[in-house]
Amino acid sequence: MPKMKTHRATKKRVSFTGTGKIKRNRMNRRHLLNVKTSKRKARLRRPTTVDKTMEATVKRMLPYG
Repeated sequence: MPKMKTHRATKKRVSFTGTGKIKRNRMNRRHLLNVKTSKRKARLRRPTTVDKTMEATVKRMLPYG
């Protein structure tokens, strides 16, 4: 059985926490920022975890993560 390849785009976007959760940055912080409130932009700055329903998919993309 050959080695599995890591999905490089996913590797650049996510990281693992100490407890094994998958950490990601939020979307909607690139442009049109004058429309968004300061509160919303502050919330978008903070990273979050990958949703439970997507965890298995992301872990499959990162077999050695």
